[in-house]
Order: sequence, then C-alpha cells, then structure tokens
Amino acid sequence: MQEEKVTLSSDRPIEYLCEEYEKNNYIDPETSEKLGVKRGLRNADGTGVLAGLTNVCDVVGYTMQNGVKTPAPGKLIYRGIDVEELVNAAVEEDRFIFEEVIWLLLFGTLPSESELENFRQLLYECRELPETFEEDMIIKAPSPNIMNKMARGVLALYSYDEEPEGQSLYNVIQQSIRLIASLPTIMVSSYQVKRRVYDKKSMYFHKPQPGQTTAEHILSTYRANQRYTKEEARLLDLCLTLHADHGGGNNSTFACRVLSSSGTDTYSAIAAGIGSLKGPKHGGANHKVMQMLDYIKAGVKNYDDEDEIKEFLRRLLRGQEGDGSGLIYGLGHAVYTVSDPRAVILRHHAEDLAYEKGYGDDFKLLCAVEKLGPVVFGEEKGNKDVCANVDLFSGLIYRMLGISEDLFTPLFAISRIPGWCAHRAEEIIFANRIIRPAYKYLGLRQKYTPLNKRV
Repeated sequence: MQEEKVTLSSDRPIEYLCEEYEKNNYIDPETSEKLGVKRGLRNADGTGVLAGLTNVCDVVGYTMQNGVKTPAPGKLIYRGIDVEELVNAAVEEDRFIFEEVIWLLLFGTLPSESELENFRQLLYECRELPETFEEDMIIKAPSPNIMNKMARGVLALYSYDEEPEGQSLYNVIQQSIRLIASLPTIMVSSYQVKRRVYDKKSMYFHKPQPGQTTAEHILSTYRANQRYTKEEARLLDLCLTLHADHGGGNNSTFACRVLSSSGTDTYSAIAAGIGSLKGPKHGGANHKVMQMLDYIKAGVKNYDDEDEIKEFLRRLLRGQEGDGSGLIYGLGHAVYTVSDPRAVILRHHAEDLAYEKGYGDDFKLLCAVEKLGPVVFGEEKGNKDVCANVDLFSGLIYRMLGISEDLFTPLFAISRIPGWCAHRAEEIIFANRIIRPAYKYLGLRQKYTPLNKRV
C-alpha cells in the first residue's frame, strides 16, 4: 500500500514548512572554500576584507610582515588619538570625557572649553523626548527586550522630524545630535516600563537635569533616589568612552554604513545598528559573560586553584558546562590578538571598586579567565592568538553599579551611537556608492510546473 504524502494542514503547519525547507535547501560549507567565498567578509588568515576607507577610527590588533599576519598588542585610536591617552587625561584632570569623544568622533578634533560647554548644553536640551512620546511610544507598547524598544523608539522619532529624509550635512548632524542625546532617555524609560509590566515592580520617570554628563544622566534617571557618586559616574563614563567606536568594519557600524549607502534616512540606519548590536555574537556578549561567571562560581570550589579553574574552562569549551555553547565568553576577537586595550583599561579601573563593593571574588575569577582561557583555548583548539575582549569586564562593572542586566547591551548602544553617526556621515558624503557585494547562485535549475500538475 502506497504511503500517503504528508501535506500542509492546520494541525502541524510550521513543522511541515520547516521539513519542506530542510528538504530543499542546503549549502555545503566546503563549497565556499572551493569557490573562494570569503565567509563573514574574512580573508583566509582571519583579517577583514577591505571594504572602505575611514578617518574616524583605527583598530590595531596585528601587523602584516611580508604578507604574514603577526600578533601585536591592541590599540584603539579615535581620530588619530590613542584611547588610552583620552582615558589617562580624564583620570589626571579628574573629569568626564565621553562628551569630548562624541565631538571628536563627529567632527575630527577635540573641542575647546567653550565649545565643550556649549555642546554639553545642546545635548541637555535634546535629552527631553517629544511631548507625549513616552506615553504613546513607550508606555502603551512595552517590550521585554530594551534593545528592540530602543530600535522602535529611534524609528518613531522619524515622525517627529520636520525633515526626516534630508541628506544634507546640516540635517544629518542635527539628527545625529538629537539621537545621541535622546537615546539614553529612551533606554531608561523603556526599562522602567519593562519593570512595571513584565517584572511587576514600580516604575518611575525622572526628568533630565541641567549640567549633567551622559553618565550622570543615565544613573540619575535610572535610580529611584537619583543618587550616585562621582566615582560611579566616572566609571560609567569610562565604559561609554571605550565603547564609542570600533572602526567601520564591526558588524553594527557596517550595518549602519550599508543602510546609509542606500540613501535611506538616519533613523532607519541607526535602528539597523541597534538590531545588529543586539546579537550575542556582537554586543550581547557582556550579558553572556555574567551568566558564565555564575556558572564558574557554582562549579569551582576553590577560586584560588588555577588547575581547577582551568579544567572548568576546558569543560566549558567542550560544551560540557555552562550553556553548552562551547564558548568561553569574553575571550577572542576578530582583530585583537595579544590584547584588547579596552579590556586592559577596564580591568585596571574596575579592581578597586570590585573589592570595595564586595565583588572581589568575581573580579578575581574573571582575571583567571583572562589568564587561563587562552591557554586552554590553545590546548583544545590549537589557536594561541586569543585574548580577553572588552566584554569580559564591562558586565561586571555594570553589575557593580547596580545596573540591571536588561541594560548591559543597551548601554553598549548608547556608547556606540556617536560612532555610528560619524560613520554614517562619512558614508553619505564621501563614499557615495551603494554597498552591493555578490553572492553566487548554487540552486538547481527547474522548469515551471502548472498548479494542476504538481504532486
């Protein structure tokens, strides 16, 4: 007796459609190698495919010597200035630096005192959201994920712009400043509504206060009592500074540049950057580091025993511990090989606060991951060019500041929007050509079959 063919029906519609997809779709990964396809826009040696030019930011993680990729200590350079210099200046002069970095990335030089003062005032004036925006766009449509809500909030601001499609430098700069200033307010308001609707906790809305930096504005509106110490705000300012840009090739910035190259509006391009950054392979990793840290704390008895920690990391890498992904979160980077300068800086500045606030064991374990993880990675995978990345310590800093894990990745977006805006302006004004790589078709050729003759 011939077996009856299973067809699409109301009882198992999605299962059937998934089976149909799997039956008719497959691409052998080895075919990419045979055809010279650079998956992930990566060359065979792991370097990125050269896709454009930029004056905004340089990311140095290796040198090329006689055509060979050679590991080197990492450097992050904003408009020709090493980010380490900016951080050291902020510490030595006892001041906040993120607003100067915004100016530097957008315009190419450091602001004078009067320019900085006026720029901070402009940012303050743009932090307030349009009238009824919070009620209509945030309160009435809550989201369990703040990144999605931020993307929607950015798109919603399009409707409040008198010239949303304008591509002139004046219009793009004006839109950029408004988005840089207002996105922290959108983030905190979205979180407050999420607390009320999904966590069943109280929500509270605080208005922006004059004279505050971005870091101070975030802590003041996030906390119920609006209180924060200068040390806390300075540490958050440091995180914002170190995340502000990372070259034109990182996934979210490239996504922003791809959309910008099509001639679309600023709001669509920035929303695309947020959507990209949300991914755990990009901006969502600091949240995964904190989850991994909790697994380590539960699975390791002696936090001073490097051998025990090393074996736990080995089991993590084999997918036998943690979330089963086979990843040691906070290790590895597409560019950095010997060191990620952001991780080095964050580790240095986080240590005192960690012990002060009772997170000494957490800090010590993350330092052990930084030290032992590359060793385990080399033994298991044969790759010795692995170092800690910025995500290894940024999540712990946010946790020490009492910031919910719901906001770990959104804070990354707040940091990175100046870089997105700087690269968008550069793409529109100087590149001025739609980004359009090629894909080779591998599917079968087939002829059209009339509907009444299909089986």
